[in-house]
Amino acid sequence: MSQALLEFRVVSKAFVHVGLRGRQEVVAVDKVDLVVPPGQTVGLVGESGSGKSTVARIALGLMRPTSGTVYFGDQPINRLSRKEWRGVRQKMQPIFQDPASSLNPRRSVEQLIRTPLDVHNVGRQSDRRSAVLSALQRVGLTSRYLGRFPHQLSGGERQRVSIARALILRPQLIIADEPTSAVDVSVQAQLLRLFAEIKSDLGIAYLFISHNLAVVKHVADWVAVMYLGRIVEFGTREQVFMSPHHPYTQALLASVPNPDPSSGRLRVLTGELPSQAQIPSGCRFRDRCPHAFARCAIEDPPDYEPLPGKRVACHLVDPARRP
Repeated sequence: MSQALLEFRVVSKAFVHVGLRGRQEVVAVDKVDLVVPPGQTVGLVGESGSGKSTVARIALGLMRPTSGTVYFGDQPINRLSRKEWRGVRQKMQPIFQDPASSLNPRRSVEQLIRTPLDVHNVGRQSDRRSAVLSALQRVGLTSRYLGRFPHQLSGGERQRVSIARALILRPQLIIADEPTSAVDVSVQAQLLRLFAEIKSDLGIAYLFISHNLAVVKHVADWVAVMYLGRIVEFGTREQVFMSPHHPYTQALLASVPNPDPSSGRLRVLTGELPSQAQIPSGCRFRDRCPHAFARCAIEDPPDYEPLPGKRVACHLVDPARRP
């Protein structure tokens, strides 16, 4: 993998909850190592509650990790002050899951897209309207939308406005947290094509977070599979989708509907995601794993490398293990 644009080094995030059971520590992210190279897309997948959105918030500076370091380029960013973060945010922009809640309903499309330019004082006032028009056209909308408000737009149009707002500063990286989950399948396909065009034309990198493996397969160069706060498999798109090693990755892929009736019955991942406050000993996936053996209950697996550049946290791929 090439030089990192965004890098997580052994990053963890724990929350303390005080309730009827007393004081509990909830580990949302556990020793995550993750690299997003310049101009490439890393897909981060996993079930709801696996910690994906916490990774996004840490990357965006909305939340500080409990331990570990986050780098943007060569700069450690997880301890920056609010003022220092302003320069980083010009280069790193978010796109959120639900544009209906992330767009201010009292602002017009023009005002929404222009806001980052005003906040960061980018360009001359007289040039900002043309910059807004350019960003709007980039996402497939016309000047007729400038005076409209979010409630006058469809779900797909609102998300296009969110994308235009993220692009207006010409960032190096976009953190997209479930950006297509709030729209129907036909609009989802249009948005995925748009993301691919933006990446090709502008060289923007993405950390693309989704629970939908079909979406990630369409957009990602690299794939990180997350389970209960930990990345359990990481590799190129081909390595993960064509040669999955971790039983969790295999189960996720087996649960994806296939239009080919000869491909066999759909298999559903059994059991429920354990509580982050009570992570199982040893391998955190062992209670749901059909291949678990004695060692899995005792020892948390390290990252093995079954293929060059691929990491898998599973004792089954330990080269020292004998059948």
